[in-house]
Amino acid sequence: MGVFVFLPLVLPLTAWPIARLAEQRLHPRTATRLLTGLAVVMAVCSTVCLGLLMVVGTAQLPGNPLPDAWSDPEVREAVPYDEVAGRLAIPALLAVLLMCGQTLWRHGRVRRHAHRALAGLPVTQVAVLPDDVPYAYALPGGRRERVVVTTAMLSCLEPAERRALFAHERAHLAARHHRFLLAVQLAARANPFLRPLRTAVSYTTERWADEEAAQTVGSRRAVACAIGKAALVSRGTPVPTLAGFATPGPVPRRVAALLDPAPALRSWPSVFTSVGLAAWGAAVGTAVSALSSANSAVTMVLILHAATPL
Repeated sequence: MGVFVFLPLVLPLTAWPIARLAEQRLHPRTATRLLTGLAVVMAVCSTVCLGLLMVVGTAQLPGNPLPDAWSDPEVREAVPYDEVAGRLAIPALLAVLLMCGQTLWRHGRVRRHAHRALAGLPVTQVAVLPDDVPYAYALPGGRRERVVVTTAMLSCLEPAERRALFAHERAHLAARHHRFLLAVQLAARANPFLRPLRTAVSYTTERWADEEAAQTVGSRRAVACAIGKAALVSRGTPVPTLAGFATPGPVPRRVAALLDPAPALRSWPSVFTSVGLAAWGAAVGTAVSALSSANSAVTMVLILHAATPL
């Protein structure tokens, strides 16, 4: 197993270049799917390796329920610096499980509270709230999914801009952007080195919805104006973790992108470009991470099986 068990913990660094370049050079749909896939695979691999290290560390603790043979020198020799790495992996893995569980619980609680707040309204695709605070967001929930917008937000927009707002939020729901956002949030919890990918996906999902809205409305300028106006009057969505029309972030970059021609949709960038090199570098890092974690898992299982008395 050797040092390969540590590689998945640091290989997410190979995805940092593509996290930034994908925002600028790739179509938002491609960037979102690519970055989310990289983040999920790398997070799973690093968590698996933490689990393997935790087994070695836990086996050395007195009174543990594991077989005594799992703390034999032959087992510990499979992990470099086994005493330090094994003991550090215990709180690290517990922290990962705790933070991921907290993220899932918060995500579910937010959706439940949001749906409960709309329980008295008619079941329609759009819920208009009589509120003096301007905001709008997409609320997923299967058959109960809807676009939530306040009268204050609608009063700030022209008719074409209102259509852009609704098209933007419907694009969030249709493409299930909340799943991408939740996946990268969990990945960033599992490995802090994946936080740049979480930030990038938060931006690319908004850009993806912007492009879908521009196609639906037929005017990129109308969508840009709507985003600009909404950002000036809105403080973002009052419901955290949900995609909003004017969420805090790089709004000027979104407006500037909409004032430019529509980005070309390519499934994979050319290797002869900077974004292509970064994408292939991240793909190689992800592949090495997956192979390293698989190799470490198989090796550890074989070693523990050989050390366990029949």
